[in-house]
Amino acid sequence: MSEQDERLSTFPSLLNDARQGESEAISVLYRQFLPGIFWYIAARVPDRSIAEDLTSEVFLEMVEGIHKVRAKSEATFASWLFQIARITVAGYYRKREHVPASISLEATPWEEDEASISLPTSHPDTDPVRWAEARDEWLAVAQAINALTEEQRQVLVSRLILGYDVTTVAQMVGKKENAVKALQFRALNSLQRLLRKRNSSEEASYHHVQHQEDTQ
Repeated sequence: MSEQDERLSTFPSLLNDARQGESEAISVLYRQFLPGIFWYIAARVPDRSIAEDLTSEVFLEMVEGIHKVRAKSEATFASWLFQIARITVAGYYRKREHVPASISLEATPWEEDEASISLPTSHPDTDPVRWAEARDEWLAVAQAINALTEEQRQVLVSRLILGYDVTTVAQMVGKKENAVKALQFRALNSLQRLLRKRNSSEEASYHHVQHQEDTQ
């Protein structure tokens, strides 16, 4: 049995413990889904601090509502949690009466069916230079993810951050496995192209500034 198969088979027991209010079970769920929820939100909001705040709201909602959730598997629980994340982001923008055109707040099939990236950890007080570099890197990745289609974002989060296999992701998004593979392939190609374009632009700007300084 693979590690994922073992995790999926024990998830109902973990979820039941969390429903009973066991803190260790809730902590396990938090650690397991934190990266995916964070990046799902980060691709939709202006900066990291907002993403962190909204992520905290999602997990607070999880704790408050977990005893009522009808999910029986990890896939359906993940769909419920991402639905909370979508609603939380929608609430954030409704308060500001502005939703960027690239942000979809509509329910997706994986929610209706009940459905690795390292986060910067340095702090400005301890290492301001490293923190600034990490912040810039985070912004670049978040902006690139935001430029993907909604389906591509969902597949990337589920496959690369949450670590689900193709079969599980196909069940979550309501598509055939070949379609999920194609979405992942296109998403990764788009990410690579967007990040390469950004790096090329930065390099060109740097050389332009250097040239101006040399001619002065």
